[in-house]
Amino acid sequence: MHNLRCFLSRVGLFSKPGLLPWCSRKPPGWSQLFLDSACKGTFTHVTAKKYQRGQKSRKKPSCLRPLDGSWQERLADVVTPLWRLSYEEQLKPVIDGYRNKSTFSVNRGPDGNPKTVGYYLGTWRGQNVVCIRSNHLKNIPEKHSQVAQYYEVFLRQSPMEPCLLFHEGGHWRELIVHTNSQGHTMAIVTFHPQELRQEELCVQKESVKEFFIKGPGAVCDLTSLYFQESTRTHCSHQQSPYQLLFGEPHIFEELLGLKIRISPDAFFQINTAGAEMLYRTVGRLSGVNSNTILLDICCGTGVIGLSLARYSSQVLGIELVEQAVEDARWTAAFNGITNCEFYAGRAEKILPQLLKSKEDGQLIVAVVNPARAGLHYQVVQAIRNCRAIRTLVFISCKPHGEATRNIIELCCPPNSTKQLLGEPFVLKQAVSVDPFPHTPHCELVFQFTR
Repeated sequence: MHNLRCFLSRVGLFSKPGLLPWCSRKPPGWSQLFLDSACKGTFTHVTAKKYQRGQKSRKKPSCLRPLDGSWQERLADVVTPLWRLSYEEQLKPVIDGYRNKSTFSVNRGPDGNPKTVGYYLGTWRGQNVVCIRSNHLKNIPEKHSQVAQYYEVFLRQSPMEPCLLFHEGGHWRELIVHTNSQGHTMAIVTFHPQELRQEELCVQKESVKEFFIKGPGAVCDLTSLYFQESTRTHCSHQQSPYQLLFGEPHIFEELLGLKIRISPDAFFQINTAGAEMLYRTVGRLSGVNSNTILLDICCGTGVIGLSLARYSSQVLGIELVEQAVEDARWTAAFNGITNCEFYAGRAEKILPQLLKSKEDGQLIVAVVNPARAGLHYQVVQAIRNCRAIRTLVFISCKPHGEATRNIIELCCPPNSTKQLLGEPFVLKQAVSVDPFPHTPHCELVFQFTR
């Protein structure tokens, strides 16, 4: 609650005291136009109430013993802290098992077995990490928990040790499970090769493949199984390619009347129904029409741009992950969409040149959906200094983080030192969309104009 209060106070969604349940003050040097802008809708009421009910202050235990609750209840309190609340208290429909992607860790369980698959409780700094099975969590589908359960069975019969800490050796690491609304399931097994020779790696790949095709894991009915050799905490496909052991290379989803292709490395909203609600909100706030170009920055598989292509003169998408760009191009071709172009690479490198090529007087609507690290400052500069961009829609799942810095730079008075020379944006609306039932998180969609 504290972080949300700080964020709303800093961006000044309301200029009059008393409209928020906490006091808002005017930061020095801010545009009066920005501070005077009003937030429409029910964002404050819904979000504040959700946080108040879902994040009551409680004394944190100093150790990780079950204490007054079971391990399962304690994990549920961390991952889905609103699981005990009714529909009226959560202020949203209760949707169970909504995640289409889950990442399961491998570590010691409460019984000390290092080959336990689930979610972490505790901290590495406190040296009290415990891995708890997730089959009781309301936001995890039964299929995901089933695959995780059988991966644990496989690990416990494998002679190879899990990799808990890189420098301590071991091999088997996390499991990622993707599913779609048709019930298809993609699993990705991560493996640290350490000093194994190539023929030894092939033996391990064959063992996990046989387990899920002919062994006990066959009950999971996987559509595809990938294997990734990774020596880092997280590796992209470019850093260490995903190796398809069997099945289909992609998973497909139906969304907003489109058939969407999703690669193992591509970003896709974890709640498909929630994503549809989110993207409809983005479309409404964007105000695109046949005279505007839609610029989709950090576009992932391109769903936002592709869903609005029929209303725009052209769609331009930029995405870092090459696999996601290939997915967006395939989706466009499959659905007969011909007015979209997608570019793979860093937005700070591509965007400035792309905007220069579009300086022909046509208006541009920009949509940004950055990761939690926010937008690169060169992207903010390019958007701010492009006169053709009159409307900006900013999506954030963590508005009190780096997004705050981005919004300040987009809305502050011109600053030659920071090369923010264009007219400042003004916040017109902020709409909350909740694709994460049982948790205190939500997506915020900001509409800026100038």
